[in-house]
Amino acid sequence: MNQSQSSDRKSFGETLLDLVEIITKRSRFFVWFVVTITLGAVVLALITPKQYKAIATVVPAETPQYLNLLSGLSGLLGTSSTLSRIAPGIGGPTDLERYVGILTSETALMRVITEFNLTNVYEITKYPREKTMKELLSNVNLETTYEGNLRIEVFDEEPTRAVEMANYFVAVLNDINTDLHMQNARGSKGFIEERYKQNLADLDAAQDSMRAFQELYRVLALPEQLEASIKAGAEIYAAMYQAEIELDIARRTLGIEHPSVEAKRIQVEEMKRRWRQLNTQGTGSKDEMNVIVPFNKAPELGSEYIRRFRDVEIQYRILQFLAPLYEQAKVEENRNIPSVVVLDYPALPERKARPKIALYGLVGLVASVTIGLLLVFSWEGLDRLRGMAPARVDGLVSSIRRDWFGLLFRRKRR
Repeated sequence: MNQSQSSDRKSFGETLLDLVEIITKRSRFFVWFVVTITLGAVVLALITPKQYKAIATVVPAETPQYLNLLSGLSGLLGTSSTLSRIAPGIGGPTDLERYVGILTSETALMRVITEFNLTNVYEITKYPREKTMKELLSNVNLETTYEGNLRIEVFDEEPTRAVEMANYFVAVLNDINTDLHMQNARGSKGFIEERYKQNLADLDAAQDSMRAFQELYRVLALPEQLEASIKAGAEIYAAMYQAEIELDIARRTLGIEHPSVEAKRIQVEEMKRRWRQLNTQGTGSKDEMNVIVPFNKAPELGSEYIRRFRDVEIQYRILQFLAPLYEQAKVEENRNIPSVVVLDYPALPERKARPKIALYGLVGLVASVTIGLLLVFSWEGLDRLRGMAPARVDGLVSSIRRDWFGLLFRRKRR
């Protein structure tokens, strides 16, 4: 076990020593290569045109208080935005994500390009539309913060133009988002308006049907009238039953021919006639409303009245729901409120934002060291292969020169 560990340490030590020896052997080339590439990156940073950064910070505009009073579209659609803030990705994109999508759209980019003539500013001659948008996107950084803000960073060689472009991006965002909002509201209003008018027609039809029913059967408020009919019928029946008892008593005590017996009999007959009328005809004439509903028609009238009253009530409930939606849609269609408000206006930059010389130098150093080590090790490996099999290595090099470089030169000659 100890011998194996000692062998591993020796092998690692020998390998590390070989690496250091290779680097030392080619140190002049390695140092020259690293210094040249690093200085080249620094010089590139120095000669690259300076760019200045202007930053505009915006926040979504709050919904006016009067719009919150209407239980309309925003109330229905607000669930989605609330859900998306609680759990992003569930309720769709947030406002800030939608704003980023608008600003990176071709419509927004082309408006900025046209406003500032960026095709000439960027000196683009070939594929101007595509390349100018690509160049503009490389000079714009859109960042959403945890606090709910949107940072619009614009880079340009002229500080004044950078500030103007940042402000114009905010204006473009408000214009495009307002247009989209109005288009969406216009489509919603068309659908709701059609349904609202249909509801008014259905409500009128249901009310006409109810009125025709009331006029046909001469009833006004059937449930209350049925209750009154039952009470009146009970009173009449009780009085009639009592009168019949009194008539029987009078016959037994006074005799059939007695005048009071005849009067009592007439009273009983009149009560029976009234009872029959209550069961079959009601109490009103053809030109009057029925205060007392006839009992034999009560089930039919009750079910028909409930059905027609239900239709009126349903249409009225729908109207209560649609009317605020329709009013909200009309307001939203003509609403021209900015989508975002500026929290921080872009200030005139005082110093360049890029290129950063230190960053260029660091990248050049890391890249040159990595590539230099690769070249040194490749060079040393090729030398060792040449020492082991010179003929094969020379043949391979000659073949590469002939097949690859020779083909390249022949193409250039053609």
